[in-house]
Amino acid sequence: MLIKRKIQKNVEKVLFKGKVIILYGPRQVGKTTLIKQIQKKYSVISLYLNCDEPDIRDALCNKTSTQIRNFFGNKKLILMDEAQQVKNIGQTLKLIVDNFPDIQVIASGSSSFELSNEILEPLTGRKFEFILYPISLSELTQIYSKLEISRLLETFLIYGMYPEILLNLENRDENLKSIARSYAYKDILKFQNIKNPDALEKLLRALALQIGGEVSYNELAQTVGIDKNTVSNYIQILEKAFIIYRVGTFSRNLRNEIKKLRKIYFFDTGLRNALINNLNNLDLRQDVGGLWENFWIMERIKYLSYSGREANYYYWRTRQGQEIDFIEEMDGKISAYEIKWNLRKFKAPKIFIETYKNSEVKMINKSNFLELLL
Repeated sequence: MLIKRKIQKNVEKVLFKGKVIILYGPRQVGKTTLIKQIQKKYSVISLYLNCDEPDIRDALCNKTSTQIRNFFGNKKLILMDEAQQVKNIGQTLKLIVDNFPDIQVIASGSSSFELSNEILEPLTGRKFEFILYPISLSELTQIYSKLEISRLLETFLIYGMYPEILLNLENRDENLKSIARSYAYKDILKFQNIKNPDALEKLLRALALQIGGEVSYNELAQTVGIDKNTVSNYIQILEKAFIIYRVGTFSRNLRNEIKKLRKIYFFDTGLRNALINNLNNLDLRQDVGGLWENFWIMERIKYLSYSGREANYYYWRTRQGQEIDFIEEMDGKISAYEIKWNLRKFKAPKIFIETYKNSEVKMINKSNFLELLL
């Protein structure tokens, strides 16, 4: 069964506009499937290149524009999968854009710390960038009704939204653990700044146990046994590998608003649960609140990203303990969401309403969670 990805139409809108298209996303979320679906529409003029293959890397690395043109032949749509594997890929892509405006390149990468670093300067003003996330609930409406999605919600929270897991429920436990073992660290551990892989794994587990809560780098450093700067560095790498997502504090007008802490969520709750080896049902868990908060926030981020809408994301808390789980700042408007699994009523902190008069505050629970996701 194939689920058509929402982002496909966004990518196709910018084809042949004179810029490289960069497609980021975690491993195993369907980047290869996506670009091959696009390739089907342009099969006569397209060329798929798997950059994990040594001979493909050699053909693209440090070559002249003439050599590149000869390698492409008469193809006009070039699909480079795992492009970060090609040394100096940024310079190669720059040569293509500058010398062959009739050729469209789509380059995918699972690790933005490698690919984005390579292309940042060479492709300034020469690229469109997209992120492919695990399957979104809005994409699942292709195969499930809203009622069925609501009935399967617990399964999604526990096992996440990776395509392989959603479409192969019989072996989901082992497949999910395999993704966690085989793919979560593949790009990270070979990265030059990772000198202590055991500490990285401990840090990731510590973060997994704190979803929905505020994170202190000092406390993490003490827990893991490394210094604060290393914690900060590793967290940046985990974020660029599309494993975690940082959300900072919202602070504009009040002295007592907390300014320096942050929350860290996982791109996929299933991967998070596999990392701590807890795939228990919700009635056997102590982390339902944080798990639910993580799940809904990432679904909201997916929805807005695929809709082409850019927002800044925060949470809000004062030193007196008043808080709101999730804040969106978009188009000059502030939208605030309190995300609770069972809570039916919520009264927004009076000081927030009075300070941010044009804001909207909404309770999100399992009875209305789809309203802002489809």
